[in-house]
Amino acid sequence: MTCLILIGMMGAGKTTVGKELARRRNVRFADCDHEIVARTGVSVPTIFEIEGETGFRRRETLMMDELTREPDIVIATGGGVVTTPENRDLMRERGVVIYLNVPPQVLFERTRHDRNRPLLQVENPRQRIEELYLARDPLYREVADLIVEGGRGNPGAMVRMIENALQKVKKTPCVR
Repeated sequence: MTCLILIGMMGAGKTTVGKELARRRNVRFADCDHEIVARTGVSVPTIFEIEGETGFRRRETLMMDELTREPDIVIATGGGVVTTPENRDLMRERGVVIYLNVPPQVLFERTRHDRNRPLLQVENPRQRIEELYLARDPLYREVADLIVEGGRGNPGAMVRMIENALQKVKKTPCVR
């Protein structure tokens, strides 16, 4: 039983890689943001607009608590999940955390036309990505059991890299 948790910046490929990783392992896949949207019936930008980032982060922590209790699951988190200390604790205690590290320039190219990313609805999204990356990268590294350099190659190649690296990880937490 293993709870695999994919972390990284928005646009790092957590959902795409996570779906393929879950398929190959024959386990459930959950995207934390998608689960929140399904429960609330509104988009992430709408939650940000009504409740602010603080309200969204509260919902995110509740969802992470729930998802990390499931055995045999691959979870793709939102990019800001690491900004909440409680989330970092949950991930460290309950899962094997995989950081998909993608350079800011690649993240910008992948996200520049996406209107569903509230934190990028600013005058200079490229600068915002760089600022978020500088602030979050140390937090991702703090909780990561594995760091996978991304930005090149296809999702299948990234999944193979993760599977190979997982063979060397001794940690197998999973809360029921």
